[in-house]
Amino acid sequence: MTFLDTRSLARTAGAAVLAAALTACGSTAMSGMDHGSGGAPSATAAGHQNHQGHQTPGAGADAAGQPTAAAPAAAPAAEQNGYRLDAATAALTPGAPAEYRFTVTGPDGRPLTAFGTDQTKRMHFYAVRSDLTGFQHLHPEMAADGTWTAPLAALAAGTWRVYASFVPDSGPGRGTGLVLSRTLDVPGEGAAAEAALPAATGSATVDGYTVAVEGAPVAGRAGELKVTVSRGGRPVTDLQPYLETYAHLTAFHAGDQAFAHLHPEAKAEAGGTGGPTLPFHAELPSAGDWRLFLQFQTGGTLHTVGLTLRVG
Repeated sequence: MTFLDTRSLARTAGAAVLAAALTACGSTAMSGMDHGSGGAPSATAAGHQNHQGHQTPGAGADAAGQPTAAAPAAAPAAEQNGYRLDAATAALTPGAPAEYRFTVTGPDGRPLTAFGTDQTKRMHFYAVRSDLTGFQHLHPEMAADGTWTAPLAALAAGTWRVYASFVPDSGPGRGTGLVLSRTLDVPGEGAAAEAALPAATGSATVDGYTVAVEGAPVAGRAGELKVTVSRGGRPVTDLQPYLETYAHLTAFHAGDQAFAHLHPEAKAEAGGTGGPTLPFHAELPSAGDWRLFLQFQTGGTLHTVGLTLRVG
């Protein structure tokens, strides 16, 4: 298999937050949406690392130790710190399931095959349409040669971006989470059409559940978001463990598709249930609208809900 040569891509530090058995879990909560399956961070000159060890652009400190403004958000690059995301194809056929194959090449120029575990998985893979109407979260399978295969559900025509979130378990980046990304073209009728981003709101519904989000995050500052799940006006207390927690929360910045993983502040108890309120450590690097995708499980079914959050 021949992978696209991306060594000519600019080496940028625009990689965002974060940061396996084949798992493509779930129900569909919007057009194109499928899904699979803290403490405060320490600042560095180039950004910071969140409590999971993933590299994140954001606020730093000046020479006097005073906090500086957060750097603008940007979509993760295809290459960072010597690690590179190489894909077998840059385009897929719309309206049909497809296997997206890719490798992560290490600083030594070889496909990386040693990965650590982050929330029970060695690889978290996302596909998101440019207008944030389509969302898939998968946990692909890796072959012995380092080739990953992500089984994408049918994608609507348009421009998509894929994200590979992982923790190298060898080499100079060992133990530090990375997110690499590249665009994916899905040509066809309606490819250029983009839906307007839904207005910012404090709640959304999916499969009969209502999800409410409380909090007023400020760009570049650590804060907390509280997510509450209810059904029929009653609190939901039977949330089942999913990826070591009772909910999984990711965010994408409108316009540039910067990526953030909002980490839960507590792990799920084995065999236990949770809810209705779930606190998340939130640190979003730029102001503006972010599209949140919350995934939670009840009765063996995974639910995904999207809502827009305004960050000041």
